[in-house]
Amino acid sequence: MEYIPLEKPIADLENRIDELRRMATVQSVNLDGEIRDLEDQAHKLRREMFTRLTAYETTQLSRHPRRPNTLELISALCSDFVELHGDRNFFDDPAIVAGLATFEGKSIVVIGHQKGRGTKDNIYRNFGMPRPEGYRKALRIMNMAERFGLPILTFIDTPGAYPGIGAEERGQSEAIAKNIMIMSTLKVPIITIVVGEGGSGGALALGVANKVHMLRYAIYSVISPEGCASILMKDASNAAAAAEALRLTATNAADLGVIDSIIEEPEGGAHRSIEVTARNIRAQIIADLAELGRKSGPELREHRMQKFMNLGFVDDGRKVLSDVQ
Repeated sequence: MEYIPLEKPIADLENRIDELRRMATVQSVNLDGEIRDLEDQAHKLRREMFTRLTAYETTQLSRHPRRPNTLELISALCSDFVELHGDRNFFDDPAIVAGLATFEGKSIVVIGHQKGRGTKDNIYRNFGMPRPEGYRKALRIMNMAERFGLPILTFIDTPGAYPGIGAEERGQSEAIAKNIMIMSTLKVPIITIVVGEGGSGGALALGVANKVHMLRYAIYSVISPEGCASILMKDASNAAAAAEALRLTATNAADLGVIDSIIEEPEGGAHRSIEVTARNIRAQIIADLAELGRKSGPELREHRMQKFMNLGFVDDGRKVLSDVQ
């Protein structure tokens, strides 16, 4: 298990538990009682910590190095995944994975941001920050889904689109804008789940969906807390204050009507059990496909359009209105 600073108190207890288990095995002594006591303490500590997380602590969890990534979730949720590569223009961007898969016996298209495991893989995946070729690959696969009438499932997990000179030269903003435009017109069901970081237009380029959900400890924001603090507060060390102001947690997004629901994670976060996380995601996808499957193509398109046109209409700064005024 890898730990982040937030988890240090839990790490100390769990390391002690591991030591007692090794001691019990090596010395052939019964330490079950002591181990149970420490496990109870760890459980209680996790429960207390995770009921009072700050927005910035949630941000740290959304970036956990062992948080389930897109390929791991596809493996846990789907069978017969066939990854499709390239944008047919420039090259294949490994920061976005896309392809065909079978979900509960039905063919679907799956697309998602892909972060790496470890330094070498993260460099290869560009830390989950797509270039325009990644978005054009995603759009190519979404257009294919439209032609064959296949539902689209997207996973969002990116700090944002890559801001490098080459990406800008090749039309980063145009690629993102075109994805947003085309996704709003598709006549197949689209389901989006923010599984880690949902950063800016780099996230929204895969997020114009009929149903949008977030894992409990994911974030969804126009900018990272560090970026916001650097620009507005002139000091990146104010990231914690910026995170609170950005209202980037799943609870904030649900309260504002930005997402449809929060998908619960296992105690301690999704990295604790990908099986439990995938089971909760699976249940939500099944429910969404059943609901959206009753709508015609034009109805799906209109549903998606109205969903996003309604965002930002508020009453007293709190309640999201149900109709465009």
